[in-house]
Amino acid sequence: MSSNAIVQTNIPGYPCRRGKVRDVYDLGNRLVIIATDRISAFDWVLPTPIPDKGRILTELSCFWFRYLAVPNHLIDTDPTAMPEAFRQQADALRGRSMLVRKTEVVPFECVVRGYLAGSGWKDYRKTGSVCGIALPSGLRESDRLSEPLFTPATKAESGHDENVPFELMASQIGQKTAEELRSRSVDVYLRAAEYARKRGVIIADTKFEWGRLPSGEIILIDEVLTPDSSRFWPGDQYAPGGAQASYDKQFVRDWLESTTWDKNSTPPALPSEVVEKTRAKYMEALEILVRSDPL
Repeated sequence: MSSNAIVQTNIPGYPCRRGKVRDVYDLGNRLVIIATDRISAFDWVLPTPIPDKGRILTELSCFWFRYLAVPNHLIDTDPTAMPEAFRQQADALRGRSMLVRKTEVVPFECVVRGYLAGSGWKDYRKTGSVCGIALPSGLRESDRLSEPLFTPATKAESGHDENVPFELMASQIGQKTAEELRSRSVDVYLRAAEYARKRGVIIADTKFEWGRLPSGEIILIDEVLTPDSSRFWPGDQYAPGGAQASYDKQFVRDWLESTTWDKNSTPPALPSEVVEKTRAKYMEALEILVRSDPL
């Protein structure tokens, strides 16, 4: 993999929407999604990229699309299968680009939690519930839940995604669709978590995005089960009762928390050692989940 980070792409001739990490080009009935090496935390895009991060995220997502065999938006990952403007930048785009089907995006993040962590833990400490779902008393941070929780969140292109009750999701997209997405999201999480568990990785939680094709079919879109959209914990270090070691960007969050940054102004640049360790964490997740020998 290259050590030259890509912070932003520029493909002439196509409208581009830039998210926190991805540049999305509109081809009409298809999209090209390019994962850059930008990294975000606390709803800010940080000034320092993580080299190869976009390629790692793309390889992981493409692996999960294949392994899970769930109807999804992926068409091709080869820039030479894309229009000429993309082919001209094939070397830079290879490994970080996906040609995908265009959908009407369901306006909710479909979050599945198998363990009590993050905003779920904060909610539980305050209310004894997670997104309105009551849980037994006495649970500890990072405890495994008796069954996965489906806790939808509103999607925010910039700013913070907000956890919402399932009933609100159902009222906006319809009860039947909401129940279908809950069932499918939990099923995908459970199958992925079992696969990861056999390789020594705990998927504590994750979020999925779904979109509707013109035919009405709902398919899995965006990224899937990456360190940006999930909490990956080393199974051999798991010790409930506090925060866990992780393969995700928690390392970056922890470093930012140790600074004087107020989370309301431009974030500080990341030191080189934080960049290197974060890249190593992402790469380790890829090696263990995708590139290790089959069991």
